[in-house]
Amino acid sequence: MTLKTTLASSLLLASLGSGAFAQSLVYCSEGSPEGFDPALYTAGTTFDASSQPLYNRLAEFKTGTTETVPGLAESWEVSEDGKTVTFKLRKGVKFHSNDQFTPTRDFNADDVIFTFDRQGNEENAYNKVSGGTWEYYGGMSMPDLIESIEKVDDHTVVFNLTRPEAPFVANMAMDFASIVSKEYADAMMEAGTPEMLNQAPIGTGPFSFQAYQKDAVIRYLRNDDYWGNKAKVDSLIFAITPDASVRFQKVQAGECHVMAYPNPADVESMKSDENIVVMEQEGLNVGYLAYNTQVAPYDNPKVRKALNMAIDKQSIIDVVFQGSGQIAKNPIPPTMWSYNNDIQDDSHDPEAAKAMLEAEGVTDLSMKIWAMPVQRPYNPNARRMAELMQEDFSKVGVDVEIVSYEWGEYLSRSKELDRDGAILLGWTGDNGDPDNFLAVLLGCDGVGKSNRAQWCNEEFDALIQKAKSESSQEERAKLYEQAQEVFKDQAPWATIAHSVVYMPMRPEVEGYVVHPLGSHIFNEVGLSK
Repeated sequence: MTLKTTLASSLLLASLGSGAFAQSLVYCSEGSPEGFDPALYTAGTTFDASSQPLYNRLAEFKTGTTETVPGLAESWEVSEDGKTVTFKLRKGVKFHSNDQFTPTRDFNADDVIFTFDRQGNEENAYNKVSGGTWEYYGGMSMPDLIESIEKVDDHTVVFNLTRPEAPFVANMAMDFASIVSKEYADAMMEAGTPEMLNQAPIGTGPFSFQAYQKDAVIRYLRNDDYWGNKAKVDSLIFAITPDASVRFQKVQAGECHVMAYPNPADVESMKSDENIVVMEQEGLNVGYLAYNTQVAPYDNPKVRKALNMAIDKQSIIDVVFQGSGQIAKNPIPPTMWSYNNDIQDDSHDPEAAKAMLEAEGVTDLSMKIWAMPVQRPYNPNARRMAELMQEDFSKVGVDVEIVSYEWGEYLSRSKELDRDGAILLGWTGDNGDPDNFLAVLLGCDGVGKSNRAQWCNEEFDALIQKAKSESSQEERAKLYEQAQEVFKDQAPWATIAHSVVYMPMRPEVEGYVVHPLGSHIFNEVGLSK
């Protein structure tokens, strides 16, 4: 990715030592974003760097909650049959500008229609730009759900749906639904550089994009034309620091104000350091090992069950999470409504696992386990987790090779239908609805996209599709509970852990809120003098 850069990261961070702390908030992030167009991706690392500082959505989540509040839409109305959703758009909203583009108009209905049409319409000129796979849009069944989007006037947009969709407004508050500028897109297409939409982002958000040096630094400036409450700092800097120990050192030294994802082993020492404040919250997340269910022998649920029984989850919790996680038995976290607590987890039983593999004719199996190169809230050390699984599987006669790739490549290659073995990944909820886990990660529409198990089960899919269209949360919960039973029986994943999220920061940081949906949001954060 080639983007304009203004300062090398060393010079940028060195400048913070000369009083810049009063205006510049520095966040030690865990990795580089895949790009800056959030509709193209699913990783929280990317959303933190793109959708949250740079863009807005029709609806927003109130920081620290899963409550939807007005965003670029001042209000919305759902028809009695649930199939028509009308958004009244906010007037006077300004887009950012950059060296290539200065907007000539405010945000309007054309931008809303373009944002979603490019994802669902293969005839749209932007549909294949930047490798457009539109994982969320496809994984959430949007192509089948959205019949049409109608512009009534510049400030009224109507979504006509093929069926009622209970979480639709909450879905419109998710990162993938960030509104982009049609005028900017048209200008870049005319200039022959449509990829700039992803590389030099233009949004309506609280910060504007200034510079990016891959694997080093991202710079943002406060958007003084922002329609909402203006950011409390003049600039925001992402100091990209993959090593958690180095992030810790930078916070201790005052080079960063906030850091992501500490090593669990460091949390107690952080808590005892008077120069560090540690916030914590039970995460709305799950970490898992997804088998490729379209490749033998992982296409056999009994083989998957046997492998699950070989994994010593308690050892993983003890060694990798060190008290900051709990064993996961379901694909949704226990704090989420519709969680099926009656389900029994697979027991850790290596002898039974070995016998089950032999009964299915599986001997001398060699498999790959993919381990993430970055820390995530649901997995603080994927390499160590993979090593523990490697040891567990060796006890049942399975030889494991651990592989990894750069984060963007890891996410891209893991979607391949012929991928070998199993992949370590996880999920933090985007909207507080079970659909966001069960449909996006395990539904048939997500195969080849967000469904890394490549698992399409007709019984499971029928349950989650029916649940979407029910208006009663009680009825939806019953369907999701049944879906979890099918999941556990068929075992497309080994569910590993739900984690506690820790956020260490300097004591001068004011107003930071740990967001249950996992986003790191800085427009309401200030620094004491």
